Amino acid sequence: MLQPWQNAILTKVIDETASTRRFFFEVPSLEQFDFVPGQFVTFDLPIHEQKNKRWRSYSIASAPNGTNGFELVIVKMEGGAGTAWLWDHGVPGIEISFRGPQGKFVLPEAIETDLFLICTGTGIAPFRSMLHYIHAQGISHQHIYLLFGTRKFSDALYLHELKNLQQSMPGFEFYPTFSRETADNHLLLRTGYVHAVYEEIIARNKKLHSIKGGTGLKPAKFYLCGWKNMIDDARQKIQAIGYDKKDIHFELYG
Repeated sequence: MLQPWQNAILTKVIDETASTRRFFFEVPSLEQFDFVPGQFVTFDLPIHEQKNKRWRSYSIASAPNGTNGFELVIVKMEGGAGTAWLWDHGVPGIEISFRGPQGKFVLPEAIETDLFLICTGTGIAPFRSMLHYIHAQGISHQHIYLLFGTRKFSDALYLHELKNLQQSMPGFEFYPTFSRETADNHLLLRTGYVHAVYEEIIARNKKLHSIKGGTGLKPAKFYLCGWKNMIDDARQKIQAIGYDKKDIHFELYG
């Protein structure tokens, strides 16, 4: 059954990077906007006569907090009608018709294995929501690795916030990874692509698992969010390492 359309009011806009903005919304018809971290909303934007060509979906970047608000982080796409409209008309006070929350890209009720959250660009949105929810609710978990890939240091999203979360959330490790920066930049933790990072962590964990008497790979679940090329490569590499495809969950962007 399709969800009804309702209105959200844009309350604030923040330029996060040169091409990315954070949009904050409230739903005036609700006292509380309930969703599960990892879900998305779909906007109906006035950009085309055909309904299905007006719809644009965005993952919720904020965690449920008992209010009627939610946050999105959106990159301006070259030639994208939806983001062009949001950049031109997305000012506080405007109302936008939306449907949601929707989606099944969510964590299990009990987190019983290590989690690898692997993303590129604005694919970090659902993982930010998940992490803050886990931390705020004190949800029991194993090790959680957030691997965030982008090109330049200036493209990084929520960098300092997630570094601070790493300091206050036991078992959480954050690996921002930059494909077009040089290793001599003292601000960077990693250069290259995210694939080398999770391969390194998996190899390290396998060794520690063996030392503790375990056999084979340490159990883990993988959540992938971002562009198709990254997801396709990651799925292939993770299965080649020895994990089952059932251990991999993904959501495509674009």
